[in-house]
Amino acid sequence: MQNDNIRIDWFAIGLYLFLVIFGWINIYAACYNEMHAEILDFSVQHGKQLIWMGISFLLAVSILLIKPRVFSNIAYIIYGAVVLLLILTLFIGSVTNGGQSWIDFGAFKLQPSEFAKFGTALAIAKFVGDINTDLKKRQTQVVLSAFVLIPALLILLQHDTGSALVFASFILPFFREGLSQYILLFGVLAIILFVAALLVNKFLLIGILLVACLVYLFIWLSKRTEKTYWHTAIFFVCCTLFTLSVDFAFEHVLESHQRDRIYVLLGKIEDPKGVGYNVNQAKIAIGSGGIIGKGFLNGTITKADFVPEQETDFIFCTVGEEWGFLGSLLLIAAYVLLLVRLITLAERQRSSFARFYGYSVAAILFFHFFINIGMVLGLLPVIGIPLPFFSYGGSSLIAFTTLLFVFLRQDAERNALF
Repeated sequence: MQNDNIRIDWFAIGLYLFLVIFGWINIYAACYNEMHAEILDFSVQHGKQLIWMGISFLLAVSILLIKPRVFSNIAYIIYGAVVLLLILTLFIGSVTNGGQSWIDFGAFKLQPSEFAKFGTALAIAKFVGDINTDLKKRQTQVVLSAFVLIPALLILLQHDTGSALVFASFILPFFREGLSQYILLFGVLAIILFVAALLVNKFLLIGILLVACLVYLFIWLSKRTEKTYWHTAIFFVCCTLFTLSVDFAFEHVLESHQRDRIYVLLGKIEDPKGVGYNVNQAKIAIGSGGIIGKGFLNGTITKADFVPEQETDFIFCTVGEEWGFLGSLLLIAAYVLLLVRLITLAERQRSSFARFYGYSVAAILFFHFFINIGMVLGLLPVIGIPLPFFSYGGSSLIAFTTLLFVFLRQDAERNALF
């Protein structure tokens, strides 16, 4: 990398290193055992995470040495490879926590769904970069939807609903590239209708009928065109059909424990010792940390293993208990700074490929960050997705590292001719 136009963004890399190292410190704290206190004990999680960190750091350096055009040229190949891996997982995947989403390679387990986000982001960025057209065209929307839905549905068939939902984050880069704002509004409306259908059930249909009558009265009084009548009718028919389909989707798509977690969040049932146990214990652990925390390795609730999955999906409770409000605030600030930095870098890209890919990276990281911390705090349903760069897991850390550094490599040579 001798070209003077190459500028690596060390600020983003610094934030990445902080999150990975601080994450390992908390993994060590969450898994601490006097019998396995050695840092280089590779038989326990914190030792294994050091291996994944070493692999990730070597991978990051390797990516920075590759010409950025390479990633664009092989985007569809990578996408095809991860789709094949997802299909293969359906046949030979091992079951962990109710989901068939892992492929065993001896002592190593690979989770293809983590890499599917990277492959999808590359493929969509390649498509958008090649056509360089308005995303409001129907044909373009169909192709982009297929790129997203194929891996999402395959992951859903693996009973990994949380990872499948992450693909909804691609709506944000689509919106940035010119997707109609009405589609985003329809997405928000669908979420509102879904929650309302669970809360008030069939009374929602009566509400939709009343609103439709009022809207038609307004249209009649304002003497709108016949086209307006038809568009309005189609809209309310779609709302009605969607509402009627909620029960089916809720019963046949989500697992029973996922349904119960949503009911607990909505206040329809109380189960503090069952499905609500994780969240309740996590909130107790975070609250007990106070302003400055109990100190490193002094977390009593996490040490007693009262919080399940405290080194993976619920690792934020370890931060809250041992580092307190200030430590939690520092971690959240690091993520916000990284997201803002990525959006800033994406906006200054000269190619559509790099800009769209950058926004995809920011959107995926934001979805993971927002959902993970929201579910630990009891503000969102527990769907089981890791905190990027922070939670324990080799597939997760390597996939997120690849996702981030491919974009940083694009940005490093944005002004170079290659």
